[in-house]
Amino acid sequence: MDKTFLIYGANGYTGELITRFAVERGMKPIIAGRNEKAIKELAEKHGLEHRAFSLDDRDKLDAALQEVEMVVHCAGPFSITSRPMVEACLRNAKHYTDITGEISVFETCARLDEKAKAAGIMVMPGVGFDVVPSDCLARHLKDRLPSAMQLTLAWYGMGRMSHGTQATMTMNVGRGGAIRKDGKITLVPAAWKTRSIDFGEVTKTGVTIPWGDVATAYYSTGIPNIEVFTVVPPSAIKTMKMSRYLGWLLATGPAQRYLQSKIPPGGPSDEERTKGKTLLWGEARDADGNRVESRMQAPEGYTVTAIAALNIAEKITSGNFTPGYQTPAKAYGADLILEIEGASRQDIN
Repeated sequence: MDKTFLIYGANGYTGELITRFAVERGMKPIIAGRNEKAIKELAEKHGLEHRAFSLDDRDKLDAALQEVEMVVHCAGPFSITSRPMVEACLRNAKHYTDITGEISVFETCARLDEKAKAAGIMVMPGVGFDVVPSDCLARHLKDRLPSAMQLTLAWYGMGRMSHGTQATMTMNVGRGGAIRKDGKITLVPAAWKTRSIDFGEVTKTGVTIPWGDVATAYYSTGIPNIEVFTVVPPSAIKTMKMSRYLGWLLATGPAQRYLQSKIPPGGPSDEERTKGKTLLWGEARDADGNRVESRMQAPEGYTVTAIAALNIAEKITSGNFTPGYQTPAKAYGADLILEIEGASRQDIN
């Protein structure tokens, strides 16, 4: 492949996994990040070029982007880091992707649609597990029921989270939940609803969370009412409900420093990822009572993230992109997820 791309934050857990998978494909990305020592060691390990700079170093950031066609941005928390990278991509007319799942990032990027079109670039946050599988499921349900007005999605991840994912979740603790109501993102209390969800293999209790699809599924489907559930232990649901009253305390500096210090480093091992998997379920309804329901199974979440991010990078660098703000399923269709080995979909009714 003649055209290459930049992986920023390549020394983080997910960035390193994406880098390793890219090399296994024969791809030659340029890797970058703030930690020069870690980036250099990773580059030498894989025989790649590297750059070391922080996102507030505009000159070095612009110089790095001028060497590539696009960026896979992996340095979270994205609510802080996405803006300088997106702005740099707009300045340099380079495509932007990231692996966020944060609603605020999706909405901020959506507001840059016209600027991205003017620059001739595609801006696509969420090219990993957040939100490729669920976004594709949402689009599939919309295709099955074009008149849908209500969308409900749920996922059950069988595997542990990385340090970065837990750090972002901890940073947002106490901020409550979110749904899409009548086309607008609406704040709701943490653990606003619970329901029993039949994933096929297992039936579990799901709880509403402010997952990225609250933002993205609206752009992918046009469905104005969206709720997203996930499965957590009963003790976690109690903690989520408690955060309604203690959220202000958990958001303070001392509390955040303590909670962040308790997050273990790294993420799941290769063996854990191989054994893990993800189950998804979705339902769409219209105003006349019509209903469709589908299930999906996919590999473990970080594995999906690495493969999906690289699949999309290959498409973009080969010229397969649509300028402006895009979601994975809007740009590439509901079957994008099925390009990943081990992913499958089943229509229930």
